[in-house]
Amino acid sequence: MAQRALALVDLTDLGEHTTDEAIVRLCARAVGPFGQTAAVCVWPRFVRRAVDRLQGSGVPVATVVNFPHGGDDIAATVAEAAVAITDGADEVDLVLPYRSFLAGNVDAAVAMVDAVRASCPVVLKVILETGGYPSLDSIRDAARLAIDHGADFVKTSTGKTQVSATIAASVMILDAIRSADRPVGFKASGGIRTVEDASRYLLLADEMMGPDWATPSTLRFGASGLLDALETLIAGSVTAPPDAVHTAGDY
Repeated sequence: MAQRALALVDLTDLGEHTTDEAIVRLCARAVGPFGQTAAVCVWPRFVRRAVDRLQGSGVPVATVVNFPHGGDDIAATVAEAAVAITDGADEVDLVLPYRSFLAGNVDAAVAMVDAVRASCPVVLKVILETGGYPSLDSIRDAARLAIDHGADFVKTSTGKTQVSATIAASVMILDAIRSADRPVGFKASGGIRTVEDASRYLLLADEMMGPDWATPSTLRFGASGLLDALETLIAGSVTAPPDAVHTAGDY
């Protein structure tokens, strides 16, 4: 399970005081001894540095726009995405204007997703910020909006709020994805730090979408500390005597 989860990690550094040196270390970790992560995710200003460091590795570079507050300024968000794509970003994680959406201004959310989708020839992940929603039904409605307007992935959270990814919210998003008329991925982000955390989401995806559904093109974990836990478990399994090696069923 740990090896499977490692390949699904969007290794993330969106800290307030991130430096070029930290991004270099992040990129080195993305191609570690137990396999590479699904992507790295960095602030737009670090995209070019990450692209340069990961050249030839096959690890995509993701970035965030309209982040983390999810405002309504479409022009600024489109411009931010355009610069990141010019710098080499392979994926863009867009925060839905969720406050406007929840206030009943659905048109503002639609306009934002439509505009970024139209200008974004790369993978587009739409962040719902599910911890701020008053009901599970509203999460499902937002996920359907994102899907209907071109999202390649629907993502739970920015990781910058008190409540981030939850199993309940993930069920709503996966239900919307399951009902879509085209392939759409799911990204759980925020608060996923342990092997047990990752296992819960993998099991949920297996149960709802089928055991072969979860791949880097359909399921991601947005995380910074999760890789440490996964590599520690994998390293222990590799060095343990045969009768001590865990099976996937143990988790």
